[in-house]
Amino acid sequence: MNDVIRKAVPANIGLLGGTAAALLAVQLGLNQPLQTPIAPQGMLSFQLATTGESAAAILQSWTRPGLWYAYASLWSGFLFAAVYTLFLLMLTRHLLRDRPGIRERKTGRWVRALFVTAGLAHIVENIILLGNLEAPSDRLSLSATLLALVSYTTLLLGIAGLIVIRAARRHPMHHSEA
Repeated sequence: MNDVIRKAVPANIGLLGGTAAALLAVQLGLNQPLQTPIAPQGMLSFQLATTGESAAAILQSWTRPGLWYAYASLWSGFLFAAVYTLFLLMLTRHLLRDRPGIRERKTGRWVRALFVTAGLAHIVENIILLGNLEAPSDRLSLSATLLALVSYTTLLLGIAGLIVIRAARRHPMHHSEA
């Protein structure tokens, strides 16, 4: 069974996927101390705080050590965004490798654009959230919320696009021995 998996996914994609999963685990671990009654979802609550008042209340609920976790989460989020974006782009290319059809190629371009948009939105959102940690404002909070929604939406649409591309196939993926 492991031989089938190794042949199905090239090692570099597997390594990137494993790295993205490890960074996601780090993100989830850093989020635990940020969960308070005012921010029940931790960093996600801060991302979706649409007003400066809400963001300030969340910051106040995080103790001084909690702020360290918030900074660590945002800074490590840059690496996470880069790794998951690269992983999804490489996975898309791999899944399209035996799909010569024009529709599949066009869909693949859209899927890649969605993944790049998700990664860039995530990075810009983190920059804005770092500013919002220093001086919460309505403008920064709303901007971060909108970028978070763009990031999550484009990520989900891109994954749905990959599923559509693969579900539409009429034959199993061929594996080259090269």
